[in-house]
Amino acid sequence: MTGRTTNPGAALPDGILIGNAPVSYGVYGEGAGGPGSSPGALLASMAEAGYQGSELGPPGFFGTPEQTAALFTEHRLAAVGAYIPVHYALDDDVVEHDLARMEQTCRELAACAEAAGTPADLAPLAILADEGSETLLHHPARPWDDRSLALTEAGWERLARLSERAVAMARSYGLRPSFHPHISTFVESPWEVERLLELTEVGLTLDIAHLQLAGGDPVACLRAWRERINHVHVKDVRMAVLAEAKASGRTDFDEWWADVCVPFGAGDVDIDAFLSELLRGGYRGWLLVEQDRAPTPAEEYPEVAAEQAANHAWLAAKVAAHS
Repeated sequence: MTGRTTNPGAALPDGILIGNAPVSYGVYGEGAGGPGSSPGALLASMAEAGYQGSELGPPGFFGTPEQTAALFTEHRLAAVGAYIPVHYALDDDVVEHDLARMEQTCRELAACAEAAGTPADLAPLAILADEGSETLLHHPARPWDDRSLALTEAGWERLARLSERAVAMARSYGLRPSFHPHISTFVESPWEVERLLELTEVGLTLDIAHLQLAGGDPVACLRAWRERINHVHVKDVRMAVLAEAKASGRTDFDEWWADVCVPFGAGDVDIDAFLSELLRGGYRGWLLVEQDRAPTPAEEYPEVAAEQAANHAWLAAKVAAHS
């Protein structure tokens, strides 16, 4: 099983799947609690909205590997993959902690794939991402010509070495490795992504909003990196929120970041242009909806679930229109 093959609303072209992630419902980070609803109810909301799969969220959120696989099977959803943060620039003991958590995630994803009989070309994705530093949290979207906070050459070599170690772990569990560039990290802007691609063989998760926030052009970068892209995150953002945060020197990243992310069509990302180029080039795989938000109180959960259902309908209609 690889997820649902039918969706309410617009029909999707063969090979295109739409998923979501717990972060869209306010679940993220170590020690994350429920989104105002149980993990099972979260998956039920996604399935009812027409999503075909979900990323996992933090390790253990859905339970043990066996419990995770059972929940995804119950709701007829595919385990798309999982976001795996690594503090590439911090001490070795911190990195080892990150990699131990990664192994827990790999076990959960592998259990889901085995239970579903997922084919190798749709194997869940181990989505690596740099966790940056406290300093970078306060300096999002750095100018490309200011490399004072960038990794040193030794730092890049360490990132590449650790990434290849993580890639090997992912592959040992039958997973597809990928890397997610992210704002306020050491792999943020297009030149940093280019450096990553030069130094490693890891696939690329193209998050069109993070890329635009960092000053990149999603369509141009898609054309340049097409052969390395094995996963796509689709989100919409308001550039004015980032500009205000930078201008005022706000340091409460988690607070203003939730204000950046908005429902599809309410932000500044030209998703139409991106989808047109993506599908014209023959992309097949997941389109993962993300609308990062702060943790959701129980009384707000129905509204959040309805918003994610609307995001699915919006994206499915756009994909159908560009197919």
